This record gives sequence, structure tokens and C-alpha cells, in this order.
Amino acid sequence: MSMATRATRALDAAGVAYRLHPYDYDADAVAGKGMQAALALGIAPDRVLKTLMTWVDARALCVVIPSDRQLQLKALAAAGDGKAARMMNVAEAERRSGYKVGGVSPFGQPRPVPVWFESDALAAASVWINAGQRGLLLEIDPADAMRALQASSAAISR
Repeated sequence: MSMATRATRALDAAGVAYRLHPYDYDADAVAGKGMQAALALGIAPDRVLKTLMTWVDARALCVVIPSDRQLQLKALAAAGDGKAARMMNVAEAERRSGYKVGGVSPFGQPRPVPVWFESDALAAASVWINAGQRGLLLEIDPADAMRALQASSAAISR
């Protein structure tokens, strides 16, 4: 497995510190990819953040929430000043993000879109976010992630 991805190269170029954590990816994980990663690495599920690609009205948004939570579409639409939000289908998410589902990272997307973090996820000293390929997470200070992505935050999950 290569440890250099578009995500890590984007963080390196921005001078943002992170640590890589490879794990055995299970494509058939019943609990969900983020939960499977948390179990594999022995990390609390609320510290492993999943990256979701969404639409708010006709605008693409990237959403980063704890792996043990569900996105609240109405809350995302309100936070994004829209009327309705919906998940992108797999083909759209992969085309837009440039990553395979299960390896989507908010960092290094070829067509960057606005990024929204669950505000509760920002209180931890570090969080684990996909590094741009299946089976590889990066550990990062959430404040550094927010700055690197010029992200916004709101209560968008439960």
C-alpha cells in the first residue's frame, strides 16, 4: 500500500502535520467503513470521522462526521443555506471526489467543494480521517483540518 495519496500530498503542501495509520480494510464490513476502521485500529468510533459527498440543492458539499453517527439531511440543508439535501450516489461521489467510496478524503479532491464538519467532532485533540485510499487513515488536529479545508461546522448529525 502506498502511503502517499492526493490527500497526504495536499496536507504536505499546506504544511499541516498528520500521522498515518494503515489498517486491514474490509469491503464487506456490516457496521460501516468508519466503524470497521475504528474497530481495526482500537479507536473510539466518535474519533474516526467518515467523509460523505452530498448535494444541498444543486451544490456539491463534502461532509465529515463521526463514524458512529448518521447525517441529518435537514440540518445539513439548513447549515448550507439550502432547501433540501441528499446523498450523492456512489458513481457521483467517486467522480466528484476523485476517490473510491471507502477511501474518500476531504483533502486533495481534484474539484474541491465546500466542507462541513460535525461541530461535536472538533472538541477532540485529534481525529482520524480517511487519507485517500481504502485502509489508510490520517490522524490530525481537527483545527488544522478545518483550516486546511477552509471548512465550516454545524450540528449536522446525531
